[in-house]
Amino acid sequence: MIKFFRSIRQRLLSENKFSKYLIYAIGEIILVVIGILIALSINNWNQSRKQNNAEKEFLQGIKTDLKKDKEYINLVIQLQKPKIDVFDHLNSELPEFKHENKIAVDSLFKIYFTSQRTFYPISGSFQSAVSGNEINSYKDKVISSSLIKLYNTTYGRLIDNGKISDDRWDYLSRKYRHERRIGITQNLNDSQLSELLDDMYHHFVHMHWYQNQLIDANREIDKILEKIE
Repeated sequence: MIKFFRSIRQRLLSENKFSKYLIYAIGEIILVVIGILIALSINNWNQSRKQNNAEKEFLQGIKTDLKKDKEYINLVIQLQKPKIDVFDHLNSELPEFKHENKIAVDSLFKIYFTSQRTFYPISGSFQSAVSGNEINSYKDKVISSSLIKLYNTTYGRLIDNGKISDDRWDYLSRKYRHERRIGITQNLNDSQLSELLDDMYHHFVHMHWYQNQLIDANREIDKILEKIE
């Protein structure tokens, strides 16, 4: 093709047909420009296709992560609810109840002192997109903004408060490990039981607030999943 165009140029120059040569040269330039534009369009299309595929893959990964987060949040909520119910009952009924049925009271304390779980999110897909700065290039800015808020603000707050909850639980469970093992009402007098309830209250208040945060996070996740689906 190059030889063909070159032969035309040489023939026009040899015949001193400058005007025709000029028209031909302009036409050749136009063809080159068109070729460059086509190549750029193809390259842009390929880049756009790759970006769309990457965004779809990212959203599917996020979707999987968020569903697992919801499962764990629901587990933490379910484990905390009996503790909240037990404390409300003990705090209001203990003075009368403990004299009537010490075994039942001990069983309630055992429910409260069962192991505690706190929530930590799965953030692999999100961190991967953030570390490569890919999240800022995704087309769906609404979902991207919602995810940044969820992981950086909502999850960050949950992690911080989860650590506080763990610290308060660790203090409570260590302080009363002996009583938990041999029975609480058998070994604590009224004053000691009152101190125990005060210590439990210190843990309970934060646990209750933490649970409300988990419920709010669950709603936030649901809204994001609706947008992805």
